[in-house]
Amino acid sequence: MRSAARLLLPLAAAGLSAALAAGLVAAPAAASASSAASPASVASASAASAAETWEWGPTASSDTKGWANGYVRSGSSGLRIVGDLYDAGGARTCSWVKIKWLTDRGKYRTATYRNCSQSTPRTFTVKAGYMLLAKAMVCRGSATRITGKCSRWERVWTQGG
Repeated sequence: MRSAARLLLPLAAAGLSAALAAGLVAAPAAASASSAASPASVASASAASAAETWEWGPTASSDTKGWANGYVRSGSSGLRIVGDLYDAGGARTCSWVKIKWLTDRGKYRTATYRNCSQSTPRTFTVKAGYMLLAKAMVCRGSATRITGKCSRWERVWTQGG
């Protein structure tokens, strides 16, 4: 539903009548192509379009030397939080991201990831399953633990908006 609203905005700027005419011309071609497709490819196409994505971030540590951003994607087994953790600090320091989410059973879970490389971001993935909300906090620390300079908990995703 959210992606449909994004698609309509450029159409209004370009002229609705021209867009409708182009859509009417393209619709029969798309219908004939989908009728020739196998049932397996149609099922995978509908599953891919059913997945929704919500972006979050950037969330920075209090000294702004570490930050993270990413997206939350829905799938058949629940939600997945994916992001990149960046580190711009000095020697012997690392950036940490802490993800906390509330499951549909009312329990909080956490996952913590670190990045000590100043040249490349670290990609992280959390398979959160069915959750009610998720929050992220970016901190600075050593290679073994978080030592402080954390951001506030920032909301990554919440059920219902």
